[in-house]
Amino acid sequence: MSATFPDQYRDLFQKKAFGAFTTLMPDGGPQTTPVWVDYQDGEIWVNSAVGRRKDRNLRRDPRVAIAVIDPENPYRYVEVRGRVREITQDGADAHIDKMAKKYLGQDKYPYRQPGEQRVLYKISIEKVHAMG
Repeated sequence: MSATFPDQYRDLFQKKAFGAFTTLMPDGGPQTTPVWVDYQDGEIWVNSAVGRRKDRNLRRDPRVAIAVIDPENPYRYVEVRGRVREITQDGADAHIDKMAKKYLGQDKYPYRQPGEQRVLYKISIEKVHAMG
């Protein structure tokens, strides 16, 4: 089952709006972190590093929720529930640089750690709830 992302909220992906990204821990409990978000080809893309908590969670259970809040009006937001359709390292380095340009105004992601391997999660949208 897939859902269409509402056009009137796509502007959130042009702004420096963070997403509250929730994955599921091994015991089924939620784990939420703020992330940079991108919208591509009808999916939400999130970038991280191999081995982090969210990476381990998503490799075990692909179900996610993301709430993206308008930085100009916190009463306007969109919440998406879905599943990671693809986990890939292909294009992940270029994508994190694109996100660094959007969120930091820098051409290259400045927080890379030695040996870090970037990973990209492509999330299929199953349910959308929007407000504001």
